[in-house]
Order: sequence, then structure tokens, then C-alpha cells
Amino acid sequence: MEMNRKRMIEMYRTMQRIRTFEERVGELFTQGHIWGAVHLYSGEEAVAVGVCSALGKDDYITSTHRGHGHCIAKGAELKPMMAEIFGRESGYCGGKGGSMHIANIERGNLGANAIVGDGIGIAAGAALASRVKGTHQVALAFFGDGATGTGIFHESLNLAAVLQLPVVFVCENNQYAVSTSVRFSSPVPTLADRAKAYSIPAETVDGTDVLAVYQAAVRAIERAREGGGPTLLEALTYRWEGHYKGDPERYRPKEEVAEQRDRHDPIRLFAACLFKDGVSTKEELEEIDASVRQDVEQAVEYAMESPEPALDSLHKNLYAE
Repeated sequence: MEMNRKRMIEMYRTMQRIRTFEERVGELFTQGHIWGAVHLYSGEEAVAVGVCSALGKDDYITSTHRGHGHCIAKGAELKPMMAEIFGRESGYCGGKGGSMHIANIERGNLGANAIVGDGIGIAAGAALASRVKGTHQVALAFFGDGATGTGIFHESLNLAAVLQLPVVFVCENNQYAVSTSVRFSSPVPTLADRAKAYSIPAETVDGTDVLAVYQAAVRAIERAREGGGPTLLEALTYRWEGHYKGDPERYRPKEEVAEQRDRHDPIRLFAACLFKDGVSTKEELEEIDASVRQDVEQAVEYAMESPEPALDSLHKNLYAE
């Protein structure tokens, strides 16, 4: 895919949409407008945007409990997405999925999943369906570093390697599985090394550099689409917030978080790149930022004004009609 000015500006806009959306969701949750739990994606925007910018509209993704960014990057509209997080009838899943179970089948998002690693198997299944039907669609699974210790991770990589399925496995290594540092949970130098056991290509990429993520994703997706089989991508990133909103975060130093926010902000890094290469001006990006804030506020208003699901819908969607 050609990396032209229009595409780069759109990537910046989508990263800012994710950041602004997540910041607002965090505020609304704290104020008591959102029930349950929310797991925010702030700081990881370059991974979702870099990867999804390389996918086709008909390609599939599977997501995680920290899935708002993936959903937006795959083309979701903010209004029904915010309504879903509010548990409203006008949400993508009729208000029944909430923050951790948003799906948008029309855009190829097969759903977020609160069970760690389970989306990996679903993506392998979607890739097998693509192979059987001959549609040339690629399936891509997002998952965190903690998921590489689950059985479904190893089973799915093994199956995908044996059958040479058109699937890309994207590990968002944000350094912590809940409260456990990856330094204590994995014996290999990089999580990409786990691909060696299944003889599939792997690559570790800077997950704060959206263009580097994009380029790595293009290589993996093209390989899958052309019959070259699966790839494991490890994106080194960092989540700015706790595991969940309200997490006391006693497991990592505040100085570490502050440094990541100050020196490794993927949006600021990308903006600096756009300025340096003459792709955009500061004024243009400020206009985008303002427009995004307005879009997010409109989504909040839409969600707050939307009705809750009717009681007679309680038992709908449980079984295929």
C-alpha cells in the first residue's frame, strides 16, 4: 500500500480519535456514567492504527478486553461504539456487549474478548474459513504479552503453521500482564522468539512508531494473502493507564510511567515526523484535534440520549434464529 500524504494524515486522525475517546471514557467511568470495568488503550495507539491501516476492508480482526483502539482503527463509528460502552440499545451489540465485548462484523471486527488469548483461536478459524471459501481474506489477532503463555496461543500458531493459514498474530507487548512484568513471565529475549517453535516468520517492531508498525504489518499481511502462511509480530509498546481504570498500580514505578508519557508518546512522535517531513503543519493538526474532540463529544451526547435495551430483548441473541 502506498504511503501518501492523505493516508498519513488519516493515520494521525485515527490515533487522535482513539486517544481522545479513551480519555473521555476514563472520565465518564470515574463519574459513574459507565458500568462494569474499562481497560483503556492510551499509549498503544500506533499499534492498532499501524496494523489496521495495512488491512483491507474485508479482512478480519479479533480483539481483546483492551479493544476500543482496535475497534476504532478498523473503522468503527464513534456514536454506536460509545453507546455500546454505555450499555445502550443503539450500540453495536445492542448494549449487551459493553466495553469488553464490542463487535462490528460489517467492518471485519469479529469481536473483543474478555478471556485472555481467546481471540487468537477465533482468528485462526476465520483464516481457515477464508482458505476454504477462497476469498483471500486475511485474519489478524491482537493479544497482549500475557496471552503468549496460554494454550490457545500455542495451539493456534501450531495449527496455522501446519495448514499455512492466512493469519497474522500481533502481540501488543505493553510490558505488563495485569501486574506481572514480562521480565518475570517469559524466559525468551523477545516474545517473537516463540515463533521459532512453529517455523513461522516473526518480527519485533517499535510499537510507538506507527509507520514502522504499518510497514511490518504490510509485509506480514501480503505474505499471508499470497499463500505464505502466518507471521508473528511483536509490537513493543506501553499502556499509560493501569490494567483497568482505577487500578492502584503498585506494581510499577510512577517514574516509569511518567517517562513513557513524556518521551514515548506515539502521537507526539508521529506529529514530529509529519512536521519534519513537511507532510503537515502544526495548525492543520490542531484543527484535526479540535474536530476529533467535537466528534467524541457528539458520541457522548448520542450515548447519553439513547435508551437502554428493552426488557423484552433480554433473551434475544442467545440462539441463532
